[in-house]
Amino acid sequence: MLPPHAESYLDHLAAERGLSEHSLAAYRRDLRLYGTYLELEGIGSPVGADTEDVTGFVAWLRSQQTSRGKPYAKASIARTLVAVRGLHRYLVKEGITDVDTSTELSAPRPGRTLPDTLTQAQVDDLLAQAEGGEPADLRDLAMLELLYSAGLRITELISLDVDDVDVVDMTVRCLGKGSRERVVPIGRMATQAVKRWLGDGRPEMAPRGPTLFCNTRGGRLTRQGGWKIVKRRADAAGLGDAVSPHTLRHSFATHLIEGGADIRVVQELLGHSSVNTTQVYTHTSHARLRALYDRAHPRATMADADAAAGTVAGASPTTPTRQDTAG
Repeated sequence: MLPPHAESYLDHLAAERGLSEHSLAAYRRDLRLYGTYLELEGIGSPVGADTEDVTGFVAWLRSQQTSRGKPYAKASIARTLVAVRGLHRYLVKEGITDVDTSTELSAPRPGRTLPDTLTQAQVDDLLAQAEGGEPADLRDLAMLELLYSAGLRITELISLDVDDVDVVDMTVRCLGKGSRERVVPIGRMATQAVKRWLGDGRPEMAPRGPTLFCNTRGGRLTRQGGWKIVKRRADAAGLGDAVSPHTLRHSFATHLIEGGADIRVVQELLGHSSVNTTQVYTHTSHARLRALYDRAHPRATMADADAAAGTVAGASPTTPTRQDTAG
């Protein structure tokens, strides 16, 4: 099925760019794949698809097969992504949405299956830019801490009400895609930032209603407003275009997996309906794989090999190994 607005986009391609019938048919096939994916993810329209949804389309497409029962070739995936990016740019151009969530979409290539993530030091630099005493500083720090500590989408963050954050149990309750509710633990630093915002910052902004994060007029922050806050703090940290709200979600998942978290746990924390989407975060470096292997395999290290060789050769069990003499 074609996603909403795709038909008008195809008309635009025919009228404004003069695409041939053959090219239009190819675009139509590609956009039907995207429409199928959005429907399976419980997203009614590309307007409602955030950065993760769009980038997750790549992982989904790689898990599918053509009508001939073969995986999609890289060239086919790349062509499909051109159609999807074009559709999202068209939605912005026509004023149907404010944000192009396809900007981080790229065809899979060796060593890079995700948009850039931040190092832990870069996260610290970003958070440091909001460490002030003004109400806006307290709000921005609480927002950034929650994005990174809980891996929230920006739409989930701005939809939070005060009661959705439990500062005693240190959890946040949010409503994700397909109206799926999840409760995610948050860290001590995020909890402290939220408590400071609630106690010292939020009352100063005189919010209307139960919204957790408000703008200077007291109304609920918009998605675009949330993006601007993150980008402003990123610019101040010297990170510039490398950071969007979704970068913190990517960093959250990547750092958890690098720390040893099970992929199924990360899937639950992110609110993914399929582990296929979560698998794009398993881009662990070779060096880390080497370290994990050396720590986990009983015959991985040279000392183990030497000890085994000595035993085979008839060495005494008390013969010192390199581990015994190293320190």
